[in-house]
Amino acid sequence: MAKRTGAVALVAGALFALGAPSAAAGEGRVEWTLSVPGVSLDAAAPAVRTADGSASFPTLDGATDALELGGAARLEGPTGQPLVLAGLRLRLAGADDGEGELYARTVVDGRARELELAEVAGLRASLTEEGAALLSSWSGTEFAAGDGLGEFEVTVPAPEAAVDPAESPAPETPQPSPSPSPSPSPSPRLAESPQPAAAVARPALAPGTEQTVTAAGLTPGAVVLVAIDGDTRYQDVVDADGRIARSFPVYTTAVEGEHTVELTQVGAEQQVVAVGFTVH
Repeated sequence: MAKRTGAVALVAGALFALGAPSAAAGEGRVEWTLSVPGVSLDAAAPAVRTADGSASFPTLDGATDALELGGAARLEGPTGQPLVLAGLRLRLAGADDGEGELYARTVVDGRARELELAEVAGLRASLTEEGAALLSSWSGTEFAAGDGLGEFEVTVPAPEAAVDPAESPAPETPQPSPSPSPSPSPSPRLAESPQPAAAVARPALAPGTEQTVTAAGLTPGAVVLVAIDGDTRYQDVVDADGRIARSFPVYTTAVEGEHTVELTQVGAEQQVVAVGFTVH
């Protein structure tokens, strides 16, 4: 593989703008502009892809030094298999020096794990050895620690103004109702969240054909690992409706009998669903 030293000029410029108009009231955002030649950046809900090709991620808490980003990033390249980066976490020691790390969760050697993707120093970031190895393995182009990844712009929402109790208006004294209140209507039952469920397109099929597994009731934006008979082969991102679909070949060497597809949703709300099919 060709060495591409400094193939990406990484400028992780974190701009802390209180109450900036690019963020909704009370919501922080992190915008990531990828600058890797031949690779595009997509996003899974609640993150969104912007018109200029960057991705915008909502922050999941009010912290300014450890930003948990909602959704997931998808790097699309010439290999045809996207690299999904979920559980994004940007840790900064402070707005003044901007030193910290960028973490991500993805699949490495068939298993999901978190890794330190890049280091941030002086508002500039560079790939760690782990991050360089991940991109090299995925893209087929050699990266080294110190190569770049893209630009970040961080918007932190303005804190809510404190209210002085002395300036608060005195509560009004409620007046008695002249007539008895009507009996309350029965409260409607809240709809329960759907439970994850999986199905296959063909309950029985022959070796050398193609199978498709679908699942619903998953968490939008979550990363899902797809394993066939315990062998983790694929990863997908759940769409905005909580669904995924993955087609895969049934090898000509597949033995007759029962086989299992297992879907594992990675994250804090980890869920596992499985479905079987028969090879005859």
